[in-house]
Amino acid sequence: MHARTDPDPALNFEEYVRTRQDTLLRKARRLVPDPFAAQDLLQTALLRTCGRWGGIADKQLADAYVRRVMINTRTEWWRARKVQELPIEQLSDAPVEDCTEQYADRMLLMDIIKRLTPQQRSVVMLRHWEQMSTDETATALGIAPGTVKSTLHRALAQLRQELQHGDPDLA
Repeated sequence: MHARTDPDPALNFEEYVRTRQDTLLRKARRLVPDPFAAQDLLQTALLRTCGRWGGIADKQLADAYVRRVMINTRTEWWRARKVQELPIEQLSDAPVEDCTEQYADRMLLMDIIKRLTPQQRSVVMLRHWEQMSTDETATALGIAPGTVKSTLHRALAQLRQELQHGDPDLA
């Protein structure tokens, strides 16, 4: 059972939103391209988070919690959307791009990323996939910013070396 140390959790949630809304909106924009949909996504996630605010024991992880709620919400929206097929009289003669090589390159990269240490993998994913700053990554992982930089440097060097070894054209 988590003991509440905050006298007014709602007030702390309002302060959290006031100080983090710009960053959270940027994260929402990475999940949905439309700016209005990103605002809706953030508002929905914050509404869902507000009801559970008192249960978040470590408020320093609140951004990660809200990001997860946004991802889950976006997935719910995507599943709920109805896809309708529109019949057409004639198929287009336009060539279709072959993405086989791109898919193979991505699979190779994912296999190589799996060879990194857990800390290296976490740093690479937070810095390049989540596009977090060095300081945000350090806070999320509980390490020093200098450690993030050196770990990222070593991880990227290892990735380059593995890519050159596996397929020189990819590096």
